[in-house]
Amino acid sequence: MFTGIVEETGMVERVQKGRSSAVLTVQARKVLEGTAVGDSICVNGVCLTVTALANDRFSADVMHETLNRSSLARLCSGSRVNLERAMRADGRFGGHMVSGHVDGVGRITEIRRDDTAIWYTVQSEPHLLRYIVEKGSVAVDGISLTVAGVNTDRFQVSVIPHTVQMTTLGERRSGDLVNIENDVIGKYVERLLAPLAYDQPKSTVTKEFLARCGY
Repeated sequence: MFTGIVEETGMVERVQKGRSSAVLTVQARKVLEGTAVGDSICVNGVCLTVTALANDRFSADVMHETLNRSSLARLCSGSRVNLERAMRADGRFGGHMVSGHVDGVGRITEIRRDDTAIWYTVQSEPHLLRYIVEKGSVAVDGISLTVAGVNTDRFQVSVIPHTVQMTTLGERRSGDLVNIENDVIGKYVERLLAPLAYDQPKSTVTKEFLARCGY
């Protein structure tokens, strides 16, 4: 579990691509403090397991499903990424509950300055937007942000300069893809209130049946 408060940005040193997966090696400093092989690090919003460690870098396997669901497939040597270690039980909860399980991607369609704030408009699919609510939380590339507005096919976030400077948001341009993770609470609530169809008893009563019986 993560909070969406980015600890540092790292630099992708190498991407070793396999047939349908990849191994990512990232240069970093702060997130390596106290980290061991097997620990989790959130990379641009994606929870990855550390498989190898050195003094200033770590490696992680990226599975086929992760490459399909996220923008990690677009990373290359030299790419900067947002990094966060898994949340400590005795730490401050400065953002919101972020699982590191990306729901999909969005595309930045507009970036504009409003005095000190910077507004990002992100276009996305209906199955992601259904969980995004105004003044709610959303993780964009692993950054915990407050939703400032929602339309039928996009949402907006208003970001302070500090966040832009300390994350990869400052490098983003219109047309770039970003990873999106919806608020996990909304997804669980929906699942509990609307069980899957096969969980429900199937009724044989139809309009045709009722008509045949004189109703």
